[in-house]
Amino acid sequence: MTYENNIPEIAAALRAEGKRVALATVVSTWGSSPRPVGSQLVVDETGAMQGSVSGGCIEGAVVHQALETMKDGEPRVLSFGVADETAWEVGLACGGKVQVYVEAVE
Repeated sequence: MTYENNIPEIAAALRAEGKRVALATVVSTWGSSPRPVGSQLVVDETGAMQGSVSGGCIEGAVVHQALETMKDGEPRVLSFGVADETAWEVGLACGGKVQVYVEAVE
C-alpha cells in the first residue's frame, strides 16, 4: 500500500481523536501535473497536513482552502495551472494543470 492510499485512514484516525479534518483529492489533471488523479492530502484544524496533491507546488494554497472549508462546511473545487490568474502566485513548475476537490470530513 502506498503512502497516499493511507490518507483516508489517517483522516479517520484524526477524526477519532476529535480533530476537525478536511480531505483534498486531485480530480483532474492536464499536461505534466506532478500527481495523478486520486492523489490525496489530509489537513487537520491546525493546518498540519499529510499526503500530497502536487509535490509541493500548491499545497500551501490547498491547506488554506481546507481550513476555510472546515470553517464554513462548503466543499470547493480548486484549479491551478500556468494559464490561470494565480500562475505567478501559486503555480505548477512543471507547466500542467490540476483541479483539487476539498471537503470537510465528518
